[in-house]
Amino acid sequence: MALAKALFNLQAAIEQAGAIITSDPLPTVVAEEVVLIQVFQNLLSNSIKYRGDRNPKIHVSAEREAGGWLFAVRDNGIGIDPEDTDRVFGMFKRLHGKEIPGTGIGLALCRKVIERKGGLIWVESELGRGSTFKFTIPTRRETELQRRD
Repeated sequence: MALAKALFNLQAAIEQAGAIITSDPLPTVVAEEVVLIQVFQNLLSNSIKYRGDRNPKIHVSAEREAGGWLFAVRDNGIGIDPEDTDRVFGMFKRLHGKEIPGTGIGLALCRKVIERKGGLIWVESELGRGSTFKFTIPTRRETELQRRD
């Protein structure tokens, strides 16, 4: 449901870019829907913005792992230099200056909300070959255990 709402919110940008967005069936997780909408919206929006000369192809997936779910948003965009993969999550940190519009807070907000839920977020990327943003959401039991510590 969160992905569907994020896609609805980005409908104009998706159509304008000629983006093709696919997904596997996604699980229901313990998190406020608005938080997941914001995370998906920021990640998808970045995939659309940083597409280079080609139409964006984006795939969203999730897989069960010990303690929760691992989500991935994979694109065929311009990619990120491996030296900058941590830097992109910094507040107001923009790798492309003003040549691509944006505020530089989207990924920082993603990191903040995912970590608040007890999860992690990171990116795996190669220049010119696209990026895969991954994030984890713990299951309810793992979240409850963390709160007790």
